[in-house]
Amino acid sequence: MAKKSVASLQTGSKRLSKAIRMEKSPKTGAYMFVEKIMSPDLVNDFLDKK
Repeated sequence: MAKKSVASLQTGSKRLSKAIRMEKSPKTGAYMFVEKIMSPDLVNDFLDKK
């Protein structure tokens, strides 16, 4: 399962990161991408989820 953190975003006083994770659908078997914008310290937890 491939995973990648893509960008660092800065808006005002907050620093944010956009993370993209590839997941396999249990229903169809197709791969889909899950994107989320969050604080940089939460990125590793998001990418470690399965």
